[in-house]
Amino acid sequence: MDRSSPREAGQPEARPEPSGYADAGPAARAWAEALASWAIPDHIAAAAPEPPWTCSPTLFASSAERSMAPDFVPTPSRQKAREALPGGGTVLDVGVGGGAASLPLCPPAGMVVGVDENPAMLEVFAAAADRLGTAHREVEGAWPAVADRVEAADVVVCHHVLYNVADLGPFASALTGRARRRVVVELSAEHPLARLNPLWKKIHGLDRPSDPTAAGAVAALEESGLAPRVEESTVTGPWGSADRAAIVRFSRRKLCVGPEWDAEIDALLGDPAERPPRRIVTIWWDGTAR
Repeated sequence: MDRSSPREAGQPEARPEPSGYADAGPAARAWAEALASWAIPDHIAAAAPEPPWTCSPTLFASSAERSMAPDFVPTPSRQKAREALPGGGTVLDVGVGGGAASLPLCPPAGMVVGVDENPAMLEVFAAAADRLGTAHREVEGAWPAVADRVEAADVVVCHHVLYNVADLGPFASALTGRARRRVVVELSAEHPLARLNPLWKKIHGLDRPSDPTAAGAVAALEESGLAPRVEESTVTGPWGSADRAAIVRFSRRKLCVGPEWDAEIDALLGDPAERPPRRIVTIWWDGTAR
């Protein structure tokens, strides 16, 4: 496994302002300012039993496994990637998680390179690739800082990462520069943690933001000089058949409370079957690598 020096496991994700913040266009500034509004108040973060910004490899493994099930209905992102892939081609997956975006592309792809800051995620991805007999390589570190350590691929995929990226222009430019044929990005139409806003109000009495949205991401990408194409779809849930207890633990960590809240969180989350479908946005554009 190719490793750099990412943030320590378990530490909150960095939320830097864009490097060119003062010179950013209005769409990029609006995106960055909206993301900054999601900062957790210091007194709540300080009292959190666990770092609230970490991710669960268990949930990502479940999502990847579900994405390869015979009855799984994919979003348009999969087709947009497949139609640009040659037989035996290569896929670069930035923010690979468990591999849900890239492993179902094999075949036609013959090789997947996964990039992630979290070494536990890379281990989950590598184990899944091994089980499938898929050639793979792992690069640990933050994008675009590690872009120069990654060779160009036929298709670059990046699913459910943009809401962690303040500086969209350089991030997307690095994706474009590593794609020979196409970049395919996927994100939820609304911020993925917005679904916990009623629980924040109930538990902490705190109103959480609703922006940014995928429309803001598209505007910032267009402002950076790209020509993204967009298609919207719906899915029934974020983690497929993930264990309910794992979802409660994930929610509890995001809410900065301990296990004594599990029963109430479980009740507040309600019946998954009664939740409205999530709106998912697929964004794609041409790569420039040769």
